[in-house]
Amino acid sequence: MTKRILVLAMLLIGCYGIESHAAGKYDNPDTIVVARDGTGEFRTVGEAIEVCRAFMDYHKVIYIKKGTYKEKIIIPQWVQNIELCGEDRDETIITYDDHANLTMAAASLFTLHSSLKLGTFRTYTLRIDANDITLKNLTIENNAARLGQAVALHTVGDRLRFQNCRFLGNQDTVYTGLESTRLLFDHCYIEGTTDFIFGPATVWFEQCHIHCKADSYITAASTPKHVSYGYVFNNCTITVAEGVTKVYLGRPWRDYGYTLFMHCTLPAEIRAEGWHHWEKQREQTARYMEFENNGPGADTTKRVAWSRQLTKKEAKEITMEHVFKREDSWRLK
Repeated sequence: MTKRILVLAMLLIGCYGIESHAAGKYDNPDTIVVARDGTGEFRTVGEAIEVCRAFMDYHKVIYIKKGTYKEKIIIPQWVQNIELCGEDRDETIITYDDHANLTMAAASLFTLHSSLKLGTFRTYTLRIDANDITLKNLTIENNAARLGQAVALHTVGDRLRFQNCRFLGNQDTVYTGLESTRLLFDHCYIEGTTDFIFGPATVWFEQCHIHCKADSYITAASTPKHVSYGYVFNNCTITVAEGVTKVYLGRPWRDYGYTLFMHCTLPAEIRAEGWHHWEKQREQTARYMEFENNGPGADTTKRVAWSRQLTKKEAKEITMEHVFKREDSWRLK
């Protein structure tokens, strides 16, 4: 009987395989080099991500040399602790060109339901499903024509950090896509036309450059009621493209959207009322605030009555550490 069981086990292993726990070539904290010209270990970023071990407990860097990488990338949820680091922010570019009004058949990764539109949430150039991921010195771009929503960065994971990166697009450039997840954009450049920073996550923008390419809305937060913080812009600079004259700081995509601009430089093209309700009833729930902004667009005397200015005492409590703090009260019964 024992022999028969052993033979059966060997057959099952042969047919289905088992996950090997032996150290693979890339199962270590060494840096992986990606280069389009073939001088690295891989020519695409996606290939380098694929060789990273699941649930790594060490920090691994994927170093990406200068070049333009036309790729549609997902960092899967079983990968963690990786850093994508570009050689040069402006010359290391990951780009794709899907937009919401393409049909499924026209988008190379989607072949089913060819008569359906792609929709906003499939248009990403880079989607991060994993936790504890860092991007440095990179440009993430959706360079689709202005024919619909076109996401450059789509986030799902928690504890994501973006340092000295550029995010280029038009409508819906950055989608922060899961409530209560925590994201930090540090010294980044983000551009777009309409609602180009949107979603339910908790996000701190530190010394970022936000560039408006159309008369429209910068943010569209959809912060849930039970989440204390949504978007916090601290020490950021807002600029506008030539010909742009009227820009709203934001409008709430859902009830209870939370957005705060503090210590930011606002241009004259910011509309005097500052904010838009999207739907009239959201004036009762939207959490829209400012504190000690500067520049010609910082005058708050004509702001909408349902936004407010923080007091110094309230502003003192708005720190990165406080905003990102979590208390998990979940218990099994």
